[in-house]
Formats: sequence, structure tokens, C-alpha cells
Amino acid sequence: MFRESGEKMKLGVMGGTFNPIHNAHLATAEFIRDKYDLDKVVFIPTGDPPHKKNVLDKKHRYNMVVLSTFKNDDFFVSDFEITSDSNNTYTVDTLKHLEETYPNEELYFITGSDAVNQMESWKDFQENFKYAKFIAAIRPGIDLLETQENITRYRECYFADIDMVYVPSLEISSTYIRSRVKSQKSIKYLVPSRVEEYINKYNLYGGARG
Repeated sequence: MFRESGEKMKLGVMGGTFNPIHNAHLATAEFIRDKYDLDKVVFIPTGDPPHKKNVLDKKHRYNMVVLSTFKNDDFFVSDFEITSDSNNTYTVDTLKHLEETYPNEELYFITGSDAVNQMESWKDFQENFKYAKFIAAIRPGIDLLETQENITRYRECYFADIDMVYVPSLEISSTYIRSRVKSQKSIKYLVPSRVEEYINKYNLYGGARG
């Protein structure tokens, strides 16, 4: 698809376990969508990775992402990774799929500084840069020296198109959400209300209240 100006549409890509999705995920996606004038952001929950423990079933995680985004016309959700024949879908495979699905759109892959520092361990590491511009979302207070050094090397050695962007600091993590649920503490305003209701409805994360 193209804009009226003839420019390609810009599609943000936000992958993750989303175990569960929370308000910091959504705030980061919206901040970057606005900053880079993205037309849409697609959320792509991972499958059930065998190397990670205590990951909720992929269907529950996918459903919570849908519940979090369906009223926002700028966001949508892809089930590509959760319906893949392999639970261990790699970023490069997802980007190839998106390029084939949206051939006339520019892809902007949104990730965190921790992931940027591990990128050389990814499958077909250099291939990723052929498919998308990378945006490293940095929260205030993070030590940036390693990230800055890696980004400089990626640009010089692999011709990567990669930016580093400060995003609003929301001290929320999926680990923290799970811990609060398990301890039967409130997660109101940490996750969308529909996600809170879904977690309670299906008694997820061991937080049953009796």
C-alpha cells in the first residue's frame, strides 16, 4: 500500500512473548508509532518457546494481545508465529514473511536494548537488516555504553539501519505482573482492564482467589 504522497506505508513490528502484555508494551509501541509516523504497528506474539520456562500457553497470550489492541485502529495482531509449524520461529523468518505479505510497506522492527546486545546470536543475524529498519527502545537509567558500541558496529560492519530511541519510563514488566497475580495483588492500571479480566476469568499465573 502507498500513501497519497506516493510514499510506501510504514509498518512497525513488535514481537515478544507478551507473558502477559502490559501497559508499557503499549505505551512504547504508541510512542514509536508517533515518533516515526508509522501507519500501523503489528504485534506478533511468539509461539511456545521450548527454551523458556513458565511461559503461558500461546493462545492465552495471543488472546490478551488482541484484547489490548482491538479498539486501536493503529494496532493489529498477527498469529504468524503461534500458528507456525515450529514453536521456535526466528525473527528473520518473521521478517521474511512480513515482507512477502506487505511487499509495498517499509518495516520498522521495534526491540529493546537487551535484545540489541544479543543480536549476533540470532539466526542469520545479518539477514535481518535486509528486511527492516531496527529501532532500539531505550528506557532512562539503562547503561547505554554496550548498546551504543554494538549499534555502531552493526552500522559499520553490516550496513544496518538502526536507531536508538528513548521511550517513556514505565517501571512495569511481565515478570512483575506475574508475581503480583501469584501473590493475589492488584494489577489494575498495570495492564489493560480487559487483560486483567481475562487473567481472572481463566485463573492464569496461579492467582486464584478463594
